[in-house]
Order: sequence, then structure tokens, then C-alpha cells
Amino acid sequence: MAKEILIYDTTLRDGTQGEEVNLSAEDKLRIARKLDEFGVHYIEGGWPGSNPKDERFFEMAKQVDFKNARLTSFSCTRHANIRPEEDNNIRALLKTETDTVTIFGKSWDLHATRILGVSLDENLLMIEDSVKYLKKQGRQVIFDAEHFFDGYKNNPEYALKAIYAAEVGGADFIVLCDTNGGSMPHEVSAIMKQVNLRCQTKLGIHTHNDCGLALANSLVSVQEGASMVQGTINGYGERCGNVDLISVVGNLHFKLGAQCVSEKSVGQLTELSRFVSEVANIPPRNQRPFVGKSAFAHKGGVHVSAVAKLPEAYEHISPEQVGNRRRVLVSDLSGKSNIDFKSCEMGIKLGGNGFDSESIVSEIKRLEDEGYQFDAAEGSLELLIKKVTGQFKEPFVLESLRVTTEKDRDKCSSSQATIKIAVGDEYEITAAEGEGPVNALDNALRKALTKFFPEINEMALVDFKVRVIDGGGATAAKVRVQIESRDAREIWSTIGVSENVIEASWQALVDSVQYKLLKGSETSS
Repeated sequence: MAKEILIYDTTLRDGTQGEEVNLSAEDKLRIARKLDEFGVHYIEGGWPGSNPKDERFFEMAKQVDFKNARLTSFSCTRHANIRPEEDNNIRALLKTETDTVTIFGKSWDLHATRILGVSLDENLLMIEDSVKYLKKQGRQVIFDAEHFFDGYKNNPEYALKAIYAAEVGGADFIVLCDTNGGSMPHEVSAIMKQVNLRCQTKLGIHTHNDCGLALANSLVSVQEGASMVQGTINGYGERCGNVDLISVVGNLHFKLGAQCVSEKSVGQLTELSRFVSEVANIPPRNQRPFVGKSAFAHKGGVHVSAVAKLPEAYEHISPEQVGNRRRVLVSDLSGKSNIDFKSCEMGIKLGGNGFDSESIVSEIKRLEDEGYQFDAAEGSLELLIKKVTGQFKEPFVLESLRVTTEKDRDKCSSSQATIKIAVGDEYEITAAEGEGPVNALDNALRKALTKFFPEINEMALVDFKVRVIDGGGATAAKVRVQIESRDAREIWSTIGVSENVIEASWQALVDSVQYKLLKGSETSS
């Protein structure tokens, strides 16, 4: 039977120490419910003695019936020269009424003497007394040996005394922490071996990613006997973050054959990652292992050709196993296989002799040489494929446009756009104002098209990006404009390239509207 590894999530506490991570009590409760549903074993809710928000979270959590996880409150050992029952932090822990509590203590002699300013013996008593008292109160106690690996490397005898104090106190788990994130995997492995020889209590691991080794250090710890891994969803945390539990679960399940969460939960890894990103209001990182948008994205023509024949040729697991999906990107690196895959994905029929694919590849390479980037603008890509293959007729044609911008010394600038378009045999001339030239163009185009295509009122522009792609020409350099649009059903990106930012913006804007009209016609047909 596979070894069971307990997953201990500290997103709601350690994760919130990360830059730009700020969760309300309500946010934390939403994530806690999701983590419980996913099947983690422990959810560290926060440090109740440190702030009112965490105290409120634990009060709210008392009304939640957690099905899989043990809600855990977090704090430090008692302060020096005070009994545990008199310590405010210890009291706050007990007030949460959680069955499990986690306390941290100093295992690095430097921290005991120079940071806390206590004697080495007093620090050991603080650990033992706190654990013993909490056990007497009927709690499961997890002891986090802070800075353990640095402490062991500096003074192994004292670091071992620190965890022995927790063991004497009756700790249920002792978690060894690479708090500064500076330990190497071979160091962690060797130290874990030594600890296992001297410690009878079940061990856990808590790693940080300051050297990019948090995952490696967590996995070698499991291989050396750790039965608990602490970390955060998406690796949120102070400085470079904590170990990412998404990657921990993926590697434990697929690579080490360890039992940690159910097969069903493994299939929900992508959903969990994106859920926490959404609640935290932090954009997902595309390159995140297992669950990122780019985790199973293929761009090179040789790669795509191979994946089409045998996915495992360039994929270490099937994306569906973690709730992700395979993506094929199109660029100047593409071959016929990329186009065939994307066309099939988009529901576009190509000619059977390969001529269509070759023509499309040739056109894409030409346009990307001019500055287009189709892997970032799949709306424009779909339109291009249909245009090259004669499967798309433009619903409107620009006859002329004019954009002016005015700026008075004491007033905000204003823009006006006038356009003339042809829809079949009809012509429409409209003018509109906007907060900028692109906004004015968008307003004028919508005004002109609404009577012909009222469905464009369903879409909205949500992002606008401009990049200079040829800086050598100074003000004459080409610019690339990318526009992101959405309606109730999907989000799409379009692109334009020109030496004139207004022209590039118009190209991207027209593609965006035409894509919307194309999808509308497909839905209605």
C-alpha cells in the first residue's frame, strides 16, 4: 500500500504574508471551504492572537462543518518567564476551539539568544511547556521547528534539543522548517536522516522557495520519512513564497506514487489553483506546473506533429488528469501540424491536399515577421485562417476614418472619431467622442454598426496593450496593439500592427468586432 502523506495548507496564514496577497475573513472562509472539499487534511486558518481579522475568521468558521480537513489555529510558544495559561497568544489559540493547534518555536540558537533575547535553556522550556499545556487542554499539537535546517547546520546539538523538547511535551507532529529557503536538497536529505534516527514523533516539512528549491526539498523530505507537507496553494508566501501544494500533490501522486488526496481531487487541481487565484485577485501564472495555461501548450511544429501522433512524446502526463487541457499555439515556428490542429479545434474545414495549411503557414510567417503575434491573439488567428481559405466574408468595410485629439492647458484631453463604413450596398457615416482615440474609434464603430448588427452591444473591450516592436526607428517604429474583448460566453484577443498606433488599434478593433459577428452567425446558423 502506498504511503499516506498528509497535506497541510497554510494559504490562509503563511500565504497572506506574500506581497499583494490580502484576503478578507470572508475570502478566507471561501478558500477554506474549497480546500475542505478538495480533501486537504489540515487548514491553517490564521494567527488569532495577531489581528482582529483572523479572530473573526475563526468565529465564522465555528459555523462550518468541515468534512475532510481539520481546521488549525496558529501561534507561537509562550513568552519567556510566563506560564502558558497566562500567555495571551496561547489563550487566543484555545479561544478558537479548533481541535488542532500549531505553534512554532526557535530551533536555531542564534534566534533564541539574539532575536528573542532568552537563554538557550529558557527557549527549550518555552517549547516543552507550551506543547505540554496545549496537550492537557485536549488539543492535537503540531510543533513547527522554525529555522530548523539553518539551526542544525550551525549547532546540530541544540537544534535536536529543540525538537526533543517538543517531543517530551507530547507533540503529535514535529515539522522541520526551512524558513529562509536557503537549504539544498542534499542538505535536507542528510539532516532528515539524522533526525529520523533520534526522533520518534511523526515528522513534517515546511519549505520556502528563496532558492527555487522548495518543491525539491519537500519531496526529498518525504523520501526520507516525512509524513506531512506544509505549503500554500500557488506557492503564495513571504519573499519568494512557500512550496506550491499544487505541485506537491501532482508530484506525490504521479511521480512518487504516494497517497495524499483522492484521484477525483487530483483531477480538480487546475480548478483549485484558479479558484484561489480568483479569490486572491492575483492573475494565474501561465507557466505554473500541472495547472498553468501553458503547462501543456505546444508551439514548435515538430512538437505538435509528434503530440498529434503520440501525446506522451512531449507530455509527462495527460492534461485531463489534473483538469487542464492541451493547447497548440501558432506562430512563425509553426508547421502544417499546428494549423491542422487549430483548424480542427476551431471547427474550420481545410482542403484535403494540404494546400490550405501550407498557404496559412506561409501567411502567418510573413505577418509574424512584420510584428504580429498570433499565439497571443487567437481571435485574429481564426479570422486569418478563414480569410486565407475563402471561408470568411468581411461584414463591413472601412471607407475612411479621422481621429482628432484636443488638449487645453487646464482641461483633460478629449478625442473625436469620424468613420465611414460600407455594409453591403449601404454606407454609414458616424462620429463619436471618447476618453482617448481608441475609445472614440470604438464608440464610432459601434454607433455605425448597431443598426446592422445589434449583437455588438453584447461585447465589451476589457484590455488594451501597446508595445513598440522596433525601437530602432524611434518615433517611426512599428507598434503592436493587442485588444482583449468579451461577451457573456467567452474572452478573445485580437491584434494589429502598424507604424501608426491609430491604424494598429483600428486593425485590432475591427478584428475584435468581426470575431464577435462571426461567432454570432455560427451560433444562429
